[in-house]
Amino acid sequence: MTMKRICIALMALTMGTASCRKFVEVEQPNQRQFKYTADYQRLLNNVSLFEISASLPMLSCDDINLGSNTNLESLLNRGADNIYTWAADYYTSDQSDAGWDQLYNQIYVCNQITANVMESTEGTTEQKQRIYAEAQAQRASAYLTLVNLYARVYNTANATTDPGLPLLLKPDLLVPLNRASVKQVYDQVILDLNQALPLLPDNPSNRLHPGKAAGYALLARTYLYMQQYSEAADYAAKSLAAYNTLLDLNDYADGAKAYPRRLDNPEVLMSKAASKPGYIDLPLSAVLVNKFAPEDLRYQLFTRGGNTFQPSFTGRGSYRDRLFMGDNVTTGVSVPEMMLTQAEGLARAGKTDEALALVNKLRQKRFRPAQYTALTAATSDAALRIVIDERRRELFGTGLRWFDQRRLSVEPALAETVTRVFKGNTYTLVPGDRYVYPIPPKNIELNPEIIQNQR
Repeated sequence: MTMKRICIALMALTMGTASCRKFVEVEQPNQRQFKYTADYQRLLNNVSLFEISASLPMLSCDDINLGSNTNLESLLNRGADNIYTWAADYYTSDQSDAGWDQLYNQIYVCNQITANVMESTEGTTEQKQRIYAEAQAQRASAYLTLVNLYARVYNTANATTDPGLPLLLKPDLLVPLNRASVKQVYDQVILDLNQALPLLPDNPSNRLHPGKAAGYALLARTYLYMQQYSEAADYAAKSLAAYNTLLDLNDYADGAKAYPRRLDNPEVLMSKAASKPGYIDLPLSAVLVNKFAPEDLRYQLFTRGGNTFQPSFTGRGSYRDRLFMGDNVTTGVSVPEMMLTQAEGLARAGKTDEALALVNKLRQKRFRPAQYTALTAATSDAALRIVIDERRRELFGTGLRWFDQRRLSVEPALAETVTRVFKGNTYTLVPGDRYVYPIPPKNIELNPEIIQNQR
């Protein structure tokens, strides 16, 4: 019997390896039967699998602009240039989408865990429940990213009919892969996180593994992307109540102290990483650069002049990954993100002073004391714009800006039109369907029940 149902490159569950295998018209491989509770914990310890997050939003978001940097233009590989210019199609039928494949790999492994860990041996009930809960949180994180790449922005009026994703909750390779609705995907994310939270640890063993603060943070990010801002603020506050350590950039400003790597960074609640697409350095857009004051330590530490990079380019580039000693950029939920998510919810609720208090608490750690000036706003609308600008300054270069662009694109007062020049041609991104990535054609050819996104 041949296997037709393929939309993902699935993870071969062999201990000690993270290699991928495409199950295309082959029999399911022989796998060592997992027996012990510790086997399932080792799966969750796989850094090279569970730290992976989507890198393509770094290209599609308005943080960067290649502009007239022809040296960098030529470095974009096939497919990356389509993403950068918001083309109708990203890939041909002979290309794979690594972001899709990698996130569904995570989901497949999580489904293996949730299906089997409670029947494993040589583990306590508490250990099994904690592993089960972590798999639920990791699955929720993967689906949240996927639905915000390959489906329309959440809209209450249309969420029950807008196509979302193939929603796989069991390690079954032969299930139909019809796309569940956007609402069904979000409902599953919320269900997984709410079920996991009581069993997640207060203090996880390291930042690869989610604890309660990360669980609340993922719920806050979920509701933010749904534009349910009161709920987003509430869960962000719960996350911060559980854990709220901030780095003081003054400690790193003179270079005497090395900036912490991702897994050692106390601001990170759940470590996720993305590599630079095409491994090019990211030239920052003039719009973004102009939002920084020169004395902002994020500007001084996390950006450099284009002549610092090879090949060199005009303007300034993102230096975040260089500070991590070659580490990839962190995209996981973090303390600063939660502060700004709560602040946005407060600003939208008209609580201007409370919103600005959170923004300024963060900014105090981003300026030298003598150069710090508190921001003020006369209206809630002004406070909201301050919060959104602060999100751009705090989270730039990670690709998280793309997800903000998506949700803000449905608000006429906050939606922006982005224009960029690439290889002599001008491209414009306006609010609409180009904020939805196309499903990889290769996956649709193998699984015709998956309908393509309108572009």
